[in-house]
Amino acid sequence: MKHRIKANMAVVAGVACVATPVFAQSSVTLYGILDDVLVYQSSQTTPGSTSGGRSNIKLASGLWAGSRFGFKGNENLGGGTQAIFQLESGFNLNNGAQQYTNALFGRQAWVGVTNASYGTFTAGRQYTSYYTLLAPYSPTNWLTGYFGAHPGDLDSLDTVYRANNSLVYTSPKLYGFTFSGSYALGGVAGSLNQGSTWSGAIQYINGPFGIAAGVQRINNSTPGGGAWGADSTTNSGGQPGVSAVNNGYQTAQAQQRVAVTGGYAFTQTLDISMSYSNVQYIPGVHSLFTDTAIFNTAGAVLHWKPTPAVDLGLGYSYTRATRANAITSAAQYHQFNLAEYYALSKRTGVYALQAFQRSSGKTLGTSGSGNIIDATAAIGDGFSTAPSSSRSQFAAGIGVIHRF
Repeated sequence: MKHRIKANMAVVAGVACVATPVFAQSSVTLYGILDDVLVYQSSQTTPGSTSGGRSNIKLASGLWAGSRFGFKGNENLGGGTQAIFQLESGFNLNNGAQQYTNALFGRQAWVGVTNASYGTFTAGRQYTSYYTLLAPYSPTNWLTGYFGAHPGDLDSLDTVYRANNSLVYTSPKLYGFTFSGSYALGGVAGSLNQGSTWSGAIQYINGPFGIAAGVQRINNSTPGGGAWGADSTTNSGGQPGVSAVNNGYQTAQAQQRVAVTGGYAFTQTLDISMSYSNVQYIPGVHSLFTDTAIFNTAGAVLHWKPTPAVDLGLGYSYTRATRANAITSAAQYHQFNLAEYYALSKRTGVYALQAFQRSSGKTLGTSGSGNIIDATAAIGDGFSTAPSSSRSQFAAGIGVIHRF
């Protein structure tokens, strides 16, 4: 009997040894960010008011990094291939509202497979190849999107834009190079182009130096332009980057972006990143403007880490529109940014942000051609719905962030 018990225990132990690695090959991680900040903004436009703008002090959620929670995981399929997924939901920490209406996982929702030798393929709502490969040198890494994105996030170098119904392939790194392409299918029957979004990008990293280039085109699902169609693959049927900077061009038939970003680490504590973008709003027969509107932006960010707990950022960007649609004095935007971060622990930190923008020249108002107005300041992308009532705007914030 003792021998039989020992034999049975040996069998159980053997089965356990075989079964354990199977469970270890799958994992799911719950993660999140809680970020709240007290913000001051000067000369904010007041909806419905005919008087000048007023300063505003308010609580805002997710200035340093958008408040969110999510799940991500993988399963080993054998042969070096893994199934992967990510579900991510954004929310306002101050009132609990979802970031995207009727979209619980509006930040990201995708599934795919990855292999170190063949690359990664994913499908769902996700970032485009253009953003993913250019992001390591985006101005928003240290200046944040709310304050540091180029005016109105014209060039989509912040995390605001995701594409619905998208397919993305990213290659493994080959001699320092990574390639990626994405295509998001529109919802218009009989057309692969209307409402679609496509992009392609290449990235090269070698030691302290890195550079990336990409192109992205976003098509309106409304034939010939006009009101942005609900079947477009953009955020909840809307289009990206609509602000006081480009409000007169939101009836475009298509948006096109070409950008180059890069950076160099002088030491482990000092690095610089730079970016250039060319953004075009292309009219159709039903658009409220007639000439392609072009915005060129150049910027740089200096990041310094004087101690293990402190990060400091200094940034500047210059945006200029071209003369078009009867505008003879094209709009220009100078933006200056400062950022300070202090790590209380690996998961918790406090931060402060400051930004100033000065605009000049003319742009189109909501009515399009013929509605030529003074260009007004619109810092970053977080305040695009409340731009300045004047040429200038200043904003500052102090907040706390916790990651789990």
